[in-house]
Amino acid sequence: MSPPPGVFDDSNVVQYIETSSGGDHVWLPFTSKKLYTNAFIVSPGPPRKILLGYKKRGFGAHLYNGFGGKVEDGESPGQAALRELKEECGVEARLNHCGTLLFVTTGEPEWAFQIELYRADAYSGTLIESEEMRPEWFSAHDDHPLEIPEIPHPSLRPIPYDSMWPDDVHWLPLLLANRPFVGRADFVNDTPGKYNMLRWWFGVLST
Repeated sequence: MSPPPGVFDDSNVVQYIETSSGGDHVWLPFTSKKLYTNAFIVSPGPPRKILLGYKKRGFGAHLYNGFGGKVEDGESPGQAALRELKEECGVEARLNHCGTLLFVTTGEPEWAFQIELYRADAYSGTLIESEEMRPEWFSAHDDHPLEIPEIPHPSLRPIPYDSMWPDDVHWLPLLLANRPFVGRADFVNDTPGKYNMLRWWFGVLST
């Protein structure tokens, strides 16, 4: 099946997963996009771990996520990702682009979030807690079942998917596996601050 509206159509994209929350949900309409970024640091270990931030305020508050935000005028997404990483947790890194996501919600009928995702295997500087984000390491070993099993470090918790955006469980393992991907998720805003997925699609780039 071809990618959904708004996700680039490329012969190298192979569908990874598509489903809905039930019923015959059509893709939500939108007329424009706003650019955002999201960056993750994955330490190869041992132990293998991923750095997430607990969002303390604003959109997505009380959820874990990568570090990122809106692309400002005059910035490229890569420049914005570096700036947001420094502002939110105090470090610098050589970021590699690894995915593109499109989010559409029932509360924003005219535009969509286009999020460019990045990852790094190392960083420089000292991690800090900012006014917006509290960084925390989580175990990433269980997202790679083909690798030789390792005993998780006792101080590291598993990735807290129950406290993350509901689509993360589908694409974060692809980011950890260094498999470039694209995807779209449509959300309904039933109650203030609560977003549930209506329909979603994710694809990986074939080599």
